Amino acid sequence: MPDSYETANILIVDDVPTNLTILAQTLRDQGFTVWVATSGVAALNQLAHGLPDLILLDVQMPEMDGFETCVKLKADLRTQDIPVIFMTALSEQANKVEGLSLGAVDYITKPFQEAEVLARVKVHLSLRELTQSLQREIEERKRVEAELAQANASLHRLAYMDGLTQVANRYRFDQDIEQVWRRLQRDHEPLSLILCDVDYFKLFNDHYGHQVGDDCLRQVAHAIQQSVHRPDDLVARYGGEEFAIILPATHAQGAEQVALAILHQVFELNIPHEFSNISPQITLSLGLATVIPQVEQSLDDLIELTDKALYRAKEEGRNTYCHHDLSQSPPSLNCSPSPLSLH
Repeated sequence: MPDSYETANILIVDDVPTNLTILAQTLRDQGFTVWVATSGVAALNQLAHGLPDLILLDVQMPEMDGFETCVKLKADLRTQDIPVIFMTALSEQANKVEGLSLGAVDYITKPFQEAEVLARVKVHLSLRELTQSLQREIEERKRVEAELAQANASLHRLAYMDGLTQVANRYRFDQDIEQVWRRLQRDHEPLSLILCDVDYFKLFNDHYGHQVGDDCLRQVAHAIQQSVHRPDDLVARYGGEEFAIILPATHAQGAEQVALAILHQVFELNIPHEFSNISPQITLSLGLATVIPQVEQSLDDLIELTDKALYRAKEEGRNTYCHHDLSQSPPSLNCSPSPLSLH
């Protein structure tokens, strides 16, 4: 409803012209804008061109009575929330109950008492305004909550995502691997960790420039992410040109399959690196470690083993991986041939 009664629109539907004239004048004297219709059909047609704030609806009309008209009003999304006050000379309780059950908000009994009509009209206009005000408040609150949720999601992404590569950052890695370690220690399941290093990346950066270097890291991160398919696996930028992959509940064989997939995905990028000592394009060296976390072990031990495997891969000629497997007895160290020879 508008902010004041002076601009409220009221539709009167009655097939008796005298009733229309008297009631319309009574309401206009109070400052209301009054529309009139002499039948239910005429009222519905009129509503196609504009919506009132309240409808006074006669019950007994030919062709389409007030009850049928009310049913149609309440079935239409455009008009279902407009308050309807029935007008009737009928005093039987059953008629009133039926009208209210159809969605009407009140009854006015003929012959009209001016004070009663105005009191009921103003009450229901006020209730409509309060209802609409509450609905606006609810919608505004939903909008604010949605914006807040969006802002929180953005903050979460900023807190946990590496801005350059759009994979998880070191903070997220540190949090996740601690949680995974405790869970797998409890469940007695294996944990595999991969550390990746872009081969001769400093030479690449020095000769091609930092912008090209940043683009290279973005492409490498995406290629690594494409090689990891399970929701629980995590790819993170570990630092500089290093990336880490957490593989929960992954045995040694599964970890090596992921490592080979990463090597091939990055090689397929075909990023030129004419200053590399091993390849005319960008390659990676990978260190892997697989353990079944034990109480007497620490997470630092796993990271140290993985780091040692990475350095061993570099000693083996790069563009390859080496794998410390402590999940089996006896522990083993395995280094794969370079995928360059398989390409």
